[in-house]
Formats: sequence, structure tokens, C-alpha cells
Amino acid sequence: MHSSTGPSRSADRAPNGRHPRRPPRNRPDDDVLRALALHHVRDGFAVLTGVTVAVRDREVLAVVGPRGSGKTTLLRCLAGQLRPDTGELWFNSKPLHTLRRAALDRLRGERFGWIGSRADLVPELTARENTALPLLLAGHGGRRARERATDWLERLDVAGLADLRPAALDPAQRQRVALARALVREPSVLFADEPTAALHRRDGALLLRALATAARSHGLTVVLAGPDTPLPAPAPTGSSDQLPYDAVQLADRTVRLVDGRCTQVRREPGQVRHEPGHVRSGAPDRQPGAGRALPAPPDPVRAAPPEPAHAAPPEPALPAPPEPVRAVATGSRRDAAPCSPSV
Repeated sequence: MHSSTGPSRSADRAPNGRHPRRPPRNRPDDDVLRALALHHVRDGFAVLTGVTVAVRDREVLAVVGPRGSGKTTLLRCLAGQLRPDTGELWFNSKPLHTLRRAALDRLRGERFGWIGSRADLVPELTARENTALPLLLAGHGGRRARERATDWLERLDVAGLADLRPAALDPAQRQRVALARALVREPSVLFADEPTAALHRRDGALLLRALATAARSHGLTVVLAGPDTPLPAPAPTGSSDQLPYDAVQLADRTVRLVDGRCTQVRREPGQVRHEPGHVRSGAPDRQPGAGRALPAPPDPVRAAPPEPAHAAPPEPALPAPPEPVRAVATGSRRDAAPCSPSV
């Protein structure tokens, strides 16, 4: 006779006799896409080291960093193109890191779009055929695929180039066709890996505006990789004054990668970026040359030389005091510059 001191194990079984699957501890239910402690090593080099990042619904998240910091690797992991060595990947609360390759490829084709720094169009196909290719590979009919491809080319202002092959297009036009191809299946998440890297600033700004418009109108989530140092704004030419010209300006939030590690910074609307030496409002005492708090010590110093000139010009003892005063003022200003927080 068996004695029971606790609840029976059979009570925990599902009706089919199997143990129910327990939800994981770190299941993220509030984010569309989430990476937890990603590690990836390539050729003995740690490309990603413990990267954790969350992507919210319908936001534009910028991933910036110097060259070789792991931006492309992170995007490829998030998009399911590359499996990290360790860590977890979640999409709409579903674990991607445990999916088999066939299921992962199917999800990628249905829910994720991708555009890189190069268009990578099929040279033998026209712009319309390149755009329709994802639909044809997914089993859609040719007529329906061509109609939807034409529709997206019209939205991106390249419908007049639909029958041209990539060799007849300039780099900006090829990138627009590549963007149409990435959006033709209307994915949930669009990954853009430095899509403006090979374009002139104005062409890149126009492409980013088209990307942002598509994201807003179709409720897309965008993960956008960009350069670490923002480019200078394009010269104002008509309607291009307000164009987004880099990933940070377009994004809702920014993640900066350095040596495979990330630092997340929230970008406030209307945030002012302070150049070196520029002092933020609310700290006038540190502003050089402001004439409010700091000018007080220099005033006696400037007033002191006229006094000896008034009384006796050859007196040599008075020029000595200005030197320590200048050293103190200069030292205080040098100390103040590194104290201003970087944005």
C-alpha cells in the first residue's frame, strides 16, 4: 500500500496523459521582438556579447555603432537568418530559438522583410518581376503577384521603371525596388541594414522618408541599422529640409553597439544635441563668456592692469597676479567640458 504525502503526479498531467508544457520564466509578452543575452562567435571573435534588446510594436528602433560593432549580426539574429550560439529570441511571445529551420524559414518569409545596403536584385528580372518574386515563391498566382508588385512600385514612385532591369537603374532606384520587394508581402517587421550606405545624402533621405511612410501607413515595426556618427544635415533644398537623413533622427529609440555590447538610449522628441563646449540651459555658471557668474572673477583681473598703468607704469609686481587667476579660470573651464553629459 502506497502512502501519499502530497498531490499526485497524475493530477498534473494533461488529458492526453502528457505533462503540460510550463511557460518559460522569461517569456516576454509585451514586445513584438525580443532578444535575451545573445552571444555569437565568428572565427574565434566574439561578435555579440550578452546583447539584450526589445522591439516594441510599430516603433522604429535604430541600431547604431562603429563598423565591426555587430550591427548586421544582431539584425540577422533578430530576423532569424542567423542562429546565435547562446541566448533567446522571441517574436510575439513565440520562441524563435527553438524553432526548426523549416518553420523558422516559413515564419521569416511571412512575417519579416529585409533590405540591405545593396539591393541584390536578380539581374535577369525586371523591377516588377523582382518585386513579385517573394509572392511567386510563396505560391501566389502570377497575375496577383504582378498586381501587388506594381502597386508597391507605385507607392515608392518607381512604377515607371517596372519593366526595366537592374542594370538600367541607378543605385537609388534599385534600393526603392528592393524596398518594394521587402514590403510586397506586407511583413510585420522590416529589417533595414544600412539601406542608405551606398546612396547620396538626398537620395538616402528620400528613401528613409519612403520607409517611414510605409511603416506608419501599414503599422510596421522597423529595426534600422545606421552609422555611429550622424551625417550632417543635407543643404535645405525645397521640401527636403525636413527629411530624416539618418537612422537616429528617424527612430523612436536608439540602441548603440560597441564591441558587441549594447547601450540603449531613449530619444526624446525635440532633443537638442550639444556640441563640445556648449552648455545646457540651467547651468549658466559653466558657460564660458556668458557674463553672469564666471565673468565676475575675470573683471577684477581686467580692471587691475589699468590701475598700475594709471599710477606707475614701470612697476613690475602687479603683472604676476593675473597669471594664477588665468590658470584657475582656464582650469575650471577644462574641467567643466568633460562633466557635461553626452547625449
